[in-house]
Amino acid sequence: MASRTLSRLRALAGAAAASVRPRLKARPSEPKTILVLHELLLGDTLMLAPLLASLRARHPSATIYVAARREVLPLFSGRPYGVHALPFSERDPGGLRALAPARGCDLALIPGDNRYALQARALGAKWIVALEQPGSAWKNRLPDERVTLPERETALADIFALLAGATAQTLRYRPADWPAPAAAPFDRPAAPYAVLHVGASTPLKYWPAERWAALATSLAGRCQPVLSAGKKEAEIIRAIDPQGRWPAYPGTLDLAQLWHLLAGAERVVTLDTGVAHLAKLCGTPTVCLYGPGSSALVGRGEFWRDAPFAEITAPAFPCRDQRLLFKREIAWVRRCGRSLAQCPRPRCMEAISFEEVSEAAARAARTGARPAAR
Repeated sequence: MASRTLSRLRALAGAAAASVRPRLKARPSEPKTILVLHELLLGDTLMLAPLLASLRARHPSATIYVAARREVLPLFSGRPYGVHALPFSERDPGGLRALAPARGCDLALIPGDNRYALQARALGAKWIVALEQPGSAWKNRLPDERVTLPERETALADIFALLAGATAQTLRYRPADWPAPAAAPFDRPAAPYAVLHVGASTPLKYWPAERWAALATSLAGRCQPVLSAGKKEAEIIRAIDPQGRWPAYPGTLDLAQLWHLLAGAERVVTLDTGVAHLAKLCGTPTVCLYGPGSSALVGRGEFWRDAPFAEITAPAFPCRDQRLLFKREIAWVRRCGRSLAQCPRPRCMEAISFEEVSEAAARAARTGARPAAR
């Protein structure tokens, strides 16, 4: 039996056992223990920051647990917002055991797919809050409370924060809120340097290699270009720098080390990937290139409004027309999740010129403030 299926069956059995216990009639006003339960990827996990900030502002004395994939867990070693991170994967048959410290929590929040409310129920959560999930009746029945999705364009990070309830003040991110994680030593580049993160989850997010090469060359007179990519993306770096002129990290750093690489940079230019959110947390001046993804959905939003972060995109690109977010259809969402079989060429990325990226990167380093977004 597949590990995920086994995990779900165990959660279902635990939820059935928990269903005989009396249920609360309203969200607890002063929860002592809170669990944020999900299995989000790196970028979405880091976008939980405004939710964690809101929970801490509303419940200063509560014990707050947040689930995270094992590879992301080290980023929480500095205890941002005083939270405790717990490893969780639905593929791990022992995943519920790893969440044992949060068993019987007063409040469980589900920021992604509502199926994780099943695990929250199995843990004995007293009140479960999730986002509305139209068209999925059984998933909508699992939470005790469902938060309506905004009817106007809203950043995903700010949507996550809605699960905490209304706050008395508008929260803004400060780099000191998320302490730097502990990291093993690595061979750091000489300062000053600029990190160019050239890899992404799909080739449809890649920017042309010759433009990266031109950008690195233009920066080389002012600071040292440093190329970064994932473990399986060394070929991208070779296409950009076949002579090996610049330092490169083709997936050789773990996430905690990558944090410190980004934090020490004079500036970062990155594709729309988890590294962009990591740079945002570090507070390093960053330029992010959006093609298939939505800069409005996964850019700064309100929480990171003051961050030195520029979103560069080809606005209203015609095939950026899909409206799904975590399997929910939302009228104002505009993104593209097509595969290479459906779209063999990243035209939306090709529409982003070298000139506008180069100018944005220059402004980021010169002022340290947010460059104007296109």
